[in-house]
Amino acid sequence: MANGLEEGKEGSRQIAIDGPAGSGKSTVAKKVAERLGIFYLDTGAMYRALAYKAVKNKVPLTDEELVSRLAYETDIYFSKERGVWCDGEDVTQAIRTPEVSRAVSLVASYPGVRKRLVELQQAEAERRSIVMDGRDIGTHVLPQAGLKIFLTAEPEVRARRRWQELKSSGKEASLAEVVRDLEERDRQDRNRVASPLRAAPDAVILDTTRLDIEETVARILDMARGGLR
Repeated sequence: MANGLEEGKEGSRQIAIDGPAGSGKSTVAKKVAERLGIFYLDTGAMYRALAYKAVKNKVPLTDEELVSRLAYETDIYFSKERGVWCDGEDVTQAIRTPEVSRAVSLVASYPGVRKRLVELQQAEAERRSIVMDGRDIGTHVLPQAGLKIFLTAEPEVRARRRWQELKSSGKEASLAEVVRDLEERDRQDRNRVASPLRAAPDAVILDTTRLDIEETVARILDMARGGLR
């Protein structure tokens, strides 16, 4: 990889941030985008919104055909001021419940779902400079990204972060429950057939176990602005 942030195919700057649940990628990606003054797309929220709709409408999550069809019938969009919206409903908080967290890996494992949402993600990246986070951004969605980061952390640290996030938003969940959910999520994400979780060959591996959010953001900004060697 060349020093700093290279331009994508269309001349736009692209940063891909991947990693497992609880690694802090969404918070970090959002702050990096804000500091650089470019667009942030939370791809995980897109899958969560679809999982939320499936759960809400009692669509059998094991029915791949129905769930995949739902992806083409669902309007998901982001508002900088008002969060994540699904079919005209503000779902910013609703998509962060333990129930949705348990459903989202299965929903995201279906090739039909991933095909549709990846199309939407790539279309956004063609329009503007972007920071995008998820589990297959550097390997599949934006393989041409000028800067690819893979965030990781020790499992117990990731579980505690997710538990504290739930508590701060008023969601009831025990730490033990969050640990179990995270372990299952990791297993599903790494073993799914469609775009499994893994670092791109040219990604920078950044362990955040002993880094706080601001330290992590600072390191990525240093790379994006030309500090990568």
